[in-house]
Amino acid sequence: MTVIRGAAAAVTGAASGIGRALALELAARGCDLALADRDQAGLQAVAAEIAKAGSRKVSVHGVDVAEPGQIEAFAQAAIAAHPRLNIVINNAGVALLGQFTEIDQAQMEWLMNINFWGVVHSTRAFLPHLSRQKEAHIVNLSSIFGIVAPPGQTAYSAAKFAVRGFSESLRHELKFAASPVRLSVVHPGGVATNIARNSRTGSGINDNARRAQSIERFDSFAKTTPAAAALRIISGIEKNQPRILIGNDARFMDLVQRLRPGTYWTVLGRRIEKLAKMGK
Repeated sequence: MTVIRGAAAAVTGAASGIGRALALELAARGCDLALADRDQAGLQAVAAEIAKAGSRKVSVHGVDVAEPGQIEAFAQAAIAAHPRLNIVINNAGVALLGQFTEIDQAQMEWLMNINFWGVVHSTRAFLPHLSRQKEAHIVNLSSIFGIVAPPGQTAYSAAKFAVRGFSESLRHELKFAASPVRLSVVHPGGVATNIARNSRTGSGINDNARRAQSIERFDSFAKTTPAAAALRIISGIEKNQPRILIGNDARFMDLVQRLRPGTYWTVLGRRIEKLAKMGK
C-alpha cells in the first residue's frame, strides 16, 4: 500500500473543488504538499486553512498546466521544496459546452491541452524522480465520461478517454518494469464543483438560456461532495487500486456500458431525462 502519513504530494488544480478537498484531507493525514493552480489567491487560501489546522509543510505554485514549460518548472520547484515527494495527483481540468459542430478547433485544442496534455506533461516531468523513491504513486483524473461518451461532450470525452488509455498503458509498463511507482486512474461521476459554471461555451452557441440549463442540470446530478470524492481517492491510493470510481452514478454507468457496450446511451439517456424531470 502507499502510506499517506509522512508522504509528500503534488496536486494540480488545488485551489478549488476536488483538488482543494484532496489538499485538506492529505494534510490532515500527515502529508506535506506542493499545490499548483492558476488561481494563486485560491491556493493561498487553501494553504492558510491547512496552516491553521496543523504544521504540515505546504508550498504553493502558480501553474497553467496547458504550458509544458510551467509544468516542468513546477516539478523542479516541488521536488526542491519536498525532496521526498512521492505522490503526484493530476487533477486540473476544464469543461466545454457544445455539440461537435458548435465548438471550433481552437476550443477543442484548449481543452485537450489542459485535460490530456497537462496530465502527460506532468507525468513525464515527475516520473524520473518518483522512480527513485522506495514507493510512489501517480493519480490521474479521468471521468465517468472517460468510460461513457454522452452527446455534447466530444471534446471532454476525447480528453478523458485519452487520460484513461494513457494511464492504463503506462500502469502496465510500470508493472512490467518492476517500478516502485503505482498508478491509479480516477473516474468521478457528478461531483458538486464549479466545473460547469466555469466552463467555456462553444463558439457556435449564442443561447445563454442553454448554458444556464446545462449548469442547472449538472447541479441536479452532482450529488457527491468534493470531500467525499477526496476520501474515495485517498482510499484508492492507500490500497493501490488501479481504477477508482466515484459515486453511485459512475458505478451505474460503468455497469450499463459493460452490459451494452455499443448501445449504452439508449439506456442512460432515458434515465438521465427521467431524473432531470423528477428534479424539476
